[in-house]
Amino acid sequence: MSNVTGTRVHRSHLPLVAAATGGTPSRRPVWFMRQAGRSLPEYRAIRANHGMLESCFDAELVCEITMQPVRRHDVDAAILFSDIVVPLKAAGIDLDIVAGTGPVIAEPVRSADAVSRIPRLEPASVGAISRAIELLLAELGDTALIGFAGAPFTLASYLIEGGPSRNYERTKAMMHGDPETWAELMARLADITIVFLQVQLEAGVDAIQLFDSWAGMLSAADYQRFVAPHSARVLAEVAGYGVPRIHFGVGTGELLAPMAHVGADVIGVDWRVPLDEAVRRVGPGKAVQGNLDPTMLFAGPEVVDSEVRRVVADGDRALAAGAIGHIFNLGHGVLPGTDPDVLTRVVELIHSL
Repeated sequence: MSNVTGTRVHRSHLPLVAAATGGTPSRRPVWFMRQAGRSLPEYRAIRANHGMLESCFDAELVCEITMQPVRRHDVDAAILFSDIVVPLKAAGIDLDIVAGTGPVIAEPVRSADAVSRIPRLEPASVGAISRAIELLLAELGDTALIGFAGAPFTLASYLIEGGPSRNYERTKAMMHGDPETWAELMARLADITIVFLQVQLEAGVDAIQLFDSWAGMLSAADYQRFVAPHSARVLAEVAGYGVPRIHFGVGTGELLAPMAHVGADVIGVDWRVPLDEAVRRVGPGKAVQGNLDPTMLFAGPEVVDSEVRRVVADGDRALAAGAIGHIFNLGHGVLPGTDPDVLTRVVELIHSL
């Protein structure tokens, strides 16, 4: 591990790492969630012949897809092309990613017996991820590489509901109605998430992002009681690698304060809360990431220009309010119909400011 750690120390000059750790970045770093994906014609060309999960377990394809937005947009970070259910699939859970739907679980997990059968993740099962990271680090040069995992709650919600859900009624029913089974499920999923992140960290990623995509469906009290301890364990287990840990969820404005206490260095903020207000909720001493509304990219060049400048100004106010850094991003992922040229111009504008 020592040579990997040395690599990380050497790469602390990267704008994203500097912004995340209270340094002085050479320029305001920018990357976009879902920057590698359906908005890019070169991605659609690859996916025409390769399924989603197939692509996620092929080191060369992971490398190529991860690199596509870096080449096109000059973003300051690549994020490993993956999906939050990849470690579940690698552990042996029967699931598929269905076009137009998302992850679908063959046998939903709704009992203590089903929870007891959830397997552990063996690092060798995600060896393709390690190989992809090696390939990426050879290509990326002075662009940061962000590792990626879904948080235990979001993984649990997919397993219990059997796929995407509008109301998460089965998830919340287990959480409140059978808290012991819930706790065991979350512990097992935290174990899987920890192993998945450790594999990426051992391979040399510069930062990690823990996505709790659906945590915004919870009250602050439910989040703190049923979710926060497990996310905190994940982030604590990877703290020793010394890389920035980013935490993000959608619709989590009311959860920013408790999310800030689970151990991340950077808090992702969606578009609903201004960055300076987010800092007041999070407290000083952390960096913030965000938070342009992804739909604004469809509103024409004048609107895009003014909205980008507004978010940069919000970021400056966040710094004045006690944030140690600002990483420009969207408030959620790039939408599939986004014009890639608009994203390229956004990056150019941010770097010019």
